[in-house]
Amino acid sequence: MQKTDQTKVEPATESLMDNQAKLHALIAYAGLALGLFIGLPWFAGGIWAIIKREEAKDTVYLSHYSNAIKTFWWGLGISLLGVLLTFIFVGYLFIAGAWLWSVYRVLKGFAKITTEKPY
Repeated sequence: MQKTDQTKVEPATESLMDNQAKLHALIAYAGLALGLFIGLPWFAGGIWAIIKREEAKDTVYLSHYSNAIKTFWWGLGISLLGVLLTFIFVGYLFIAGAWLWSVYRVLKGFAKITTEKPY
C-alpha cells in the first residue's frame, strides 16, 4: 500500500480556488478602474487585493494580485507627490503620468486575466 500525499489539492477544489482567485482579482481591478475616475474605489480595489492575495497562492492569478497591489501603491504615491508639487507646473505632469500609467496597468491586467494568463 502506497502512502498518498495529504497536501495535494483535489482537482475540483483546485478549480474552485482558481475561480475564486480570478473573481477576487477582477473585483480588485474593477475597484482600481472605477477609482481612476471616482477616487474612493481606488482604495477599495487596492485593499481588496492586499486582503485576498493570500487566498490566491498556488494559482495562476497570484501575479494579478501583485500587479494590482503595485499599481495601487505606486499610483497613490506618485499622485500624492504630484499633489505636493502642483504649486509648480511639474506636479500636474506627475498626476497625469500616474493616471496614464495606472490605466495601462489595469487594462493590461484585465486583458490578461480574461484570457486566463498570469500578469
